Amino acid sequence: MKTNKKAINHRLDTSARLAGGFGSYAAKQDAEALLRRSVMACLLWEDNFYEDGVSISENIKNLIPQVDPQKVFNIAVEARMKQKLRHVPLFIAREMARLDTHKGLVGKLLPIIIRRADELAEFMAIYWKDGRQPISKQVKIGLAKAFHNFDEYQFAKYNRREKIKLKDVMFLVRPNPGQLKKELFRKIANDELATPDTWEVALSTGKDKKETWTRLINERKLGALAFMRNLRNMEKAGVEYEVIKKGFETINPRWLLPLNYFAAVKYAPDWEREIETLMLKGLAQAPKLPGYTIFIIDVSGSMDSALSSKSKFSRLDAALAMAVLASELCEHVSIYATAGDDFQREHATEKVRPRRGFALCDEIRDLKDKLGGGGIFTRQCLEYIREQERTTPDRIIVFSDSQDCDYPHLRTPNPFGKRNYIIDVSAHRYGINYQGLWTAEISGWSEHFLDYILAYEGLTVPQQEEEGGE
Repeated sequence: MKTNKKAINHRLDTSARLAGGFGSYAAKQDAEALLRRSVMACLLWEDNFYEDGVSISENIKNLIPQVDPQKVFNIAVEARMKQKLRHVPLFIAREMARLDTHKGLVGKLLPIIIRRADELAEFMAIYWKDGRQPISKQVKIGLAKAFHNFDEYQFAKYNRREKIKLKDVMFLVRPNPGQLKKELFRKIANDELATPDTWEVALSTGKDKKETWTRLINERKLGALAFMRNLRNMEKAGVEYEVIKKGFETINPRWLLPLNYFAAVKYAPDWEREIETLMLKGLAQAPKLPGYTIFIIDVSGSMDSALSSKSKFSRLDAALAMAVLASELCEHVSIYATAGDDFQREHATEKVRPRRGFALCDEIRDLKDKLGGGGIFTRQCLEYIREQERTTPDRIIVFSDSQDCDYPHLRTPNPFGKRNYIIDVSAHRYGINYQGLWTAEISGWSEHFLDYILAYEGLTVPQQEEEGGE
């Protein structure tokens, strides 16, 4: 008995409780795991359900010195390239620049994570957030290299009249133009960049909006994200049905996130069929996760909160998007929704009907209303599902904000798949990745969680193309 007690205590952090201090004990994790938790779902300085944005940024700042510099470097790169987060990787680079142990990697990191020209100035705004100070050597090296990531169109597109301008950064770090960039850097210095033919510029000239949208679509000058975000504006401008349909047929959805499709349907519901067709067509090209997968979605009350204070999406929206992915990319899948009654401390879990696309989302939303607005009771939920299933699944994937309410039972969950994963949509400091119980915790709500599982299980992972500059 003493041995068992010691093992349980080793998994639990008895100094921290989940669900705002009213749930189960948190998992005990090392600094690298805690840093990954806070970073991968973090929209910097924005509040979420249980922690404010300042607390999250301070937590990241305090954890960075405790983690090996190369591992911090890798987390920053993954946050930018996989999770498509913009500000938190820049914040990580800024904090690394303060530390003698970490600053040697900053010159290499900045040109990797600066993927848009305006991020050159945004980094300097973060660097000087607490007051102007000299720029370190490694920062100058990194920013100077990052200037070579962009062409005139990209510089002109993001050459905004902010407090810190692109040319200010250029004068500060003095990138070597060489023969190829000499004229371009002269144009930046003298504010002579050619006006880019972007949809924002085209529409700001006062020209007829219908003609402008039609031209941009026919000339394929609208990126996928701009096209999806402006469907309603095109409708208002009276763009012909055939023209918009042509846009659906010609855009490259490579960098669209599942939530981008959700947003498009929300603001342009008349195009739901085309949006869903595009989404499912893209997913059909992706590799399948073999075997039998059980996908569990947390529909508890905290999942109704926004991903951040400025986000138009809730955690539940992210969960629905990932459920659509799972239903298309798992060879054989069963999906369960779970919540519970906080007063009775009892779970409520039900299997979701096997539908596709937006119809699947409707099913889960209907079940959410039925299952109540209480918290997630992970242990009880897993025990219930185990009773329903006839075979051992190849994997269980729990999509949640990890704010387990199973206190006062103080019994850790008992996942029963051959492999068991937690996808944590929150940036909370603590979660339920108890040692020895879960195969892995995956932080964030990116569609790349399936790539991670494929790689972890030794399966083929699709090659990721380098990000474009939309």
